[in-house]
Amino acid sequence: MAFDFKKEYKEFYMPPNRPKLVTVPPMNYIAVRGCGDPNEEGGAYKQAVGALYAIAYTIRMSRKAGHEIGGFFEYVVPPLEGFWWQNGANKINYADKASFRWISAIRLPDFVSTADFEWAATEAGRKKKLDCSKAEFLTVDEGLCVQMMHVGPYDDEPASVARMDEFLAENGYGTDFTDARRHHEIYLTDPRRSAPEKQKTVLRHPVRKL
Repeated sequence: MAFDFKKEYKEFYMPPNRPKLVTVPPMNYIAVRGCGDPNEEGGAYKQAVGALYAIAYTIRMSRKAGHEIGGFFEYVVPPLEGFWWQNGANKINYADKASFRWISAIRLPDFVSTADFEWAATEAGRKKKLDCSKAEFLTVDEGLCVQMMHVGPYDDEPASVARMDEFLAENGYGTDFTDARRHHEIYLTDPRRSAPEKQKTVLRHPVRKL
């Protein structure tokens, strides 16, 4: 059976629907940086997601393409993730999507090297006729965080964020946003196939002890 990150690392992908502290180890990603409204049809965000999946599945199917990756094992491509912020703001203003800055990402298995990533980006661009030039191999070390499962539309996330902030205040912690530690979302459902009220999104914020 193929290795499934969501099942093997439930503490990172299947948190309860209440705030909880978690220490997240460094993880490698395929990533594309951009800005603007993610809902814009044909916009930068949707183009980035297309490139991410093209590269992710090229790596997943690398053996059939004749590219051998040391330590490779069969696995399920992990879910889409996003790191979000707005310049000059400590909190996300969901009403001002045009000012969003983001890093869209898909986790990579640890056996994938930068050389393997570069091969896959070139191969995916050639085969899929996509511009994968903005994709990068990114390592993120989040460390201590608070997270919870948000069930419902993306625009309702502020209520869950407020619960996380309340939990932190009650337990002597505060958020610790930096250029390397951002508002983080993991998308467990496809919004094209799920009703908004059933969408599941992991919300994660970096924290520090006060």
